[in-house]
Order: sequence, then C-alpha cells, then structure tokens
Amino acid sequence: MRILHVLSANFFAGSVAYAVALAEAHRRQGHQVWLASDAAHLPTAATVVQLPISQRKYRQRWHNVQELRHLIKVHNIDVVHAHSRAASWVSYFAVRGLAVPLVSTVHGRQHLHTSTSLFDVYGDKVIAICENLAAHLRTEVKTAPRKLAVIPNGIAFDTLGAPPPAPAGEVPRMAFIGRFNGPKGERAAALFEHVFPPLLREYSALRVALIGGELDHLPATGKVALGALQAEFGERVEVVGFTDDVAGWLAKTDLVIGAGRVAIEALGAGRAVLALGEARYAGPVTEATYAAAAASNFGDILAQQGTEAVDWQVVLRDARAFWQQPGRVAPALQQRVRADYDLAAIAARVLAVYESARMQKAVPGFIPVLMYHKIPDAPLASRHQIFVTKENFAKHLAYFQQQKFTPITFLDYQDFASGRRPLAEFPRRPIILTFDDGYVDNYTNLLPLMQQAGYRGVLYLLGDFGVRYNYWDADADPTEPRADIMDAAQKQAFVAAGWEIGAHTMRHARLPELPAAEAAAEIQQSKTALEQALGTEIISFAYPYGALTEAVKTQVQQAGFTYAVATDTGGLHLEDDRMQIFRVNIFPHETTGSLFKKTAPWYRRYYRWKRGK
Repeated sequence: MRILHVLSANFFAGSVAYAVALAEAHRRQGHQVWLASDAAHLPTAATVVQLPISQRKYRQRWHNVQELRHLIKVHNIDVVHAHSRAASWVSYFAVRGLAVPLVSTVHGRQHLHTSTSLFDVYGDKVIAICENLAAHLRTEVKTAPRKLAVIPNGIAFDTLGAPPPAPAGEVPRMAFIGRFNGPKGERAAALFEHVFPPLLREYSALRVALIGGELDHLPATGKVALGALQAEFGERVEVVGFTDDVAGWLAKTDLVIGAGRVAIEALGAGRAVLALGEARYAGPVTEATYAAAAASNFGDILAQQGTEAVDWQVVLRDARAFWQQPGRVAPALQQRVRADYDLAAIAARVLAVYESARMQKAVPGFIPVLMYHKIPDAPLASRHQIFVTKENFAKHLAYFQQQKFTPITFLDYQDFASGRRPLAEFPRRPIILTFDDGYVDNYTNLLPLMQQAGYRGVLYLLGDFGVRYNYWDADADPTEPRADIMDAAQKQAFVAAGWEIGAHTMRHARLPELPAAEAAAEIQQSKTALEQALGTEIISFAYPYGALTEAVKTQVQQAGFTYAVATDTGGLHLEDDRMQIFRVNIFPHETTGSLFKKTAPWYRRYYRWKRGK
C-alpha cells in the first residue's frame, strides 16, 4: 500500500513520535510511505517532504493543499493519514474529488471551529487514541460512530528493553516527564510548589528529574518554584530538559509522574506511575485502575469539556505511599501494557482502518451477504426453517446468474482491500454466499450445484471435528430432525474447490452466555483447529445464533479475525463494522421477488426501518 502521512512537526511532540514510528512500522512491512511535515528531517527511512503544515494562514494552507494533491497524484497514493487538525484540514481539501480516502488520528480534544460543522475535515475514518476521546468526538464533535475506531498510540517496547531491578544502594529517583508549557506546565508548577519540596525534605537521598521540552515556557509561578527547589536542594533537582534518551532515564527512575506516551513507556518498562495529565489526576496505575486510567490516556483527556481540579495533597499522599514501600509494576500489568500498546499490533489495526476506508470509498454500496444452512433433497419438518431444498437452491443460483451477480468470499474482498488485487477488477455486482455448520447435504447437494454455476462461497465450520450432528437443535428439541455434519474429507473438498472456510466456534456455543475466558477459548481455538486440520487461512467468523455483545466482538478481533458475520444485525455498509457484518437470512420459500428484495441496495436500510433498528 502507498501511504502518505501528514503531520504538524514544528516540534517533536508525542503525536509526531507516534506518526514516525507508525510510518516506520509500515515501511518495514513492505509498504511505500511518505511523510509531509514542517520538519525537513525526521528519524525515519521513509521519504520526508517538507511543508509548513502547522502554518494556518489561508494562503499557505492552499499552497499546502496543492502540494499534497500533487504528491497524491504523482505517487498514486492509496491512503492519506493526517495526525493533527491542521493536517486534516489541508488533507481534506487535497483529496476532494479523488478516490483516495483520508484517515485522521485525533490525539487530543478538538476545538469546535465553524469549519467543523461546514466540512467533515477528519475524513473517511477517524482514529481516537483513547475511549474518552472517542466519546468527545461522538458527543461534542458529532462524528458518526461508524467512522470511529479506538486505537491507542503504539510503542516499540523492544527499543526500551526490560530494565533490571535497581541494584542495592542506587540513588532513589522520581521523574516528571512531559512538556513544560501550556496546561502541563501548570501541572509541573504545582508539583514544584506542593509535592516535590516535602518529599525531598523527608527522603534525604531522593532525587527529582525534570525531563521534557519547553522549560523556558514554564508559567511564572513554575519558574519561581523551580528556582526555590534548586536553591534548597541543589543537584538533587536534575533539570534534564529535552532528551532523546528517555529509555535511559526510565532505567534509573523508580517513580514516574506523567501522562500519555510517558505513562505507557514507563509502565512498559516496569516503572511505577502516578498518572497526571492536563485534564485530570488518574492516580497510581495498578491492575485495578489501569482500564480507567487508559480511557483518559493516563490523565490527558476527559470525555466532556473541562478539567478536573487536582488535590495536590492526594498526589503527595500517593507519592509518599510509594516511597514508604518502593517497588516495580506488577509483571501482569507490565505485560498487559506491552500487549495493548505494542507497535506491531497497533500498526496492523491501523492498516485495517486504511483498508476499510479504501473499500468504503471504492465500493460505497450495500454488498448482500446471504446466510444459508441446510440444502436437503426435500423439505424438512423443522420449526427453525433453516433450509433451502436442492431444487429451490438451484433456482436461487439461476436468479443470481440472471441478475449478473458475482459471488466473492471474504478472502477475495480482503485481497482487494489490501491492494493485492487492483480495485479496478472489483465486480460490479458482488454477493457473498455463506453456509453455516457444515451439514452433509452441503457436500452432496450444495457443492455440485455451486461448481456447476462456477461459484464459490464461505463455509462456516465448527473447530471440533468430533461434532457429527446438530446436537444444539436435535438434543434440545425432540421434534427437530437430526442433521449430520460432514467428515474431514468432505470438508477438505470445499477447500480444494476454492471455497473460503470460516470459524463458527468449537461446538456451536452461545458466546454471550459463557464466562469470558471460555468464550475466548471457543473463538481462538476454532480458528487454530480449522487452520491446522484443513491447511487454509481463516479470516472470518460467524457468531452462532447471531448472538454477540461488544465484549464478544472484541474477543473475535483479538483472536485475529478480520471479518465477523452476524444475523440480521450490523451496519448499512460492510465497512461500518467489520466485526458485525449484516447477513440476510434465507428461508425455504424464497421467491424471485423476495430474492430481489434481499439483494437490493436498499434492503439493509429497509430492514432497519421495518424493525425499528
């Protein structure tokens, strides 16, 4: 993929560091990457194009728009990724009229400008770096929820290493790491006045390191307080200023006060953290407080406008509690932070957003995804009505051919989304035919009919090949007919015929009713088992009974699935939510008219209106 990052880089803020790290991660994966920024040089091997993105004079802005548009056309850019409001503004106009999507990462709360209501300058997809920021974008900026993704800034923890415990006798040290201007400068000033002096008096060996840029921009009270600290405690107050060796300082620091990237890096390095940001004090980060602290980006962002007052005596109390019993972050928390913010994993999630934005731009219409189960020789006496006879299914295929539908699989779709196949080849009338559970009649009736039509579909199978009949229906209801499940050789025949195989849990579990760990195992193990047994890539998942929750969707995504299909729920477009794709239920007595309706571009919207969803 050809990716253009646009960023305001007149100083090396955390957002810039993240954008550069993300660009490097994608470049190392083989993508072609360009960065347009204020800075002529950035720590990356990607191509850097200097443009004064942060300058807001309209004449300069329009010049930036023209330069970006030229870059996009000359290099045939696939996606533009903006990393600040100024970058989003010029990128929005640069891609207008082009088939190139714009993705914006929002790193902080946004000022509500007139242009926000006039133009959706954030583009086709918007990445919020934490949950509170996503809430702000939904409620205050009025960003459509379908466009939002919550993906934190990634950290290359391998470059930080895993510092060993401090040797006995090493100087105890706490550090404030962050900017010293703006709201964070005011926080630093209060620390200098209310927290550091009593601690330095009580712990005679303690040192305090002040690390970060813009020290000259400390508020006046901060400069006075800093001068008093230095006068009283001398070299025990280490004024480091900006450094590119944050990892080195973390290695010799016991307690870190900071927010955002600073808190994440410190926790990943095993250092204790008091999360203090420009919006709130989130307190000591422990396993119990981690989720709430992460939602605010460790103190930097509230969901609603405003800030929370900080009780500096509480900060002092928490710092004292640490020094009374110094220690490291619990290994489980350190591992969780490293997993949640791992740069490689974050880069993969961002790449999925790029793909989604590309496809929504290139294929804006409704793609019908139809759900079948059994294809028996004759009608079944079943109250569930999840069958279409062999004779009727042949009529369905004839209708699809008459309407010039082209069946594709999710693997096909992903080939287009990732750029492995050119979008110019994407079918004019795509349709995705899916079949759940893997009944024997799929092998005896369905497969030959599909092969005769030259069609392929998606077959959702259970990971446990020991399941040989529909026990979830037949055992629960004596009136429900038993239907046999295919054996391994019959399932392999679908792989040989070019079908996509998807996962359907291990044993047809109703996931929301299971304990979280058991549900996660049903999901993950089904993917692994099918890939090993059938030797094929598994990228899509079908929720048994269509039963899902947000927590279950997250588990499916974390298990490595790219797509997940629901039953009669989901967005208007496949890319509204890849983890909850709307499938249309197909019943025994479908007619030409009902098939026309269920495959029509307006059907999803009609279905939602009819059922008030």
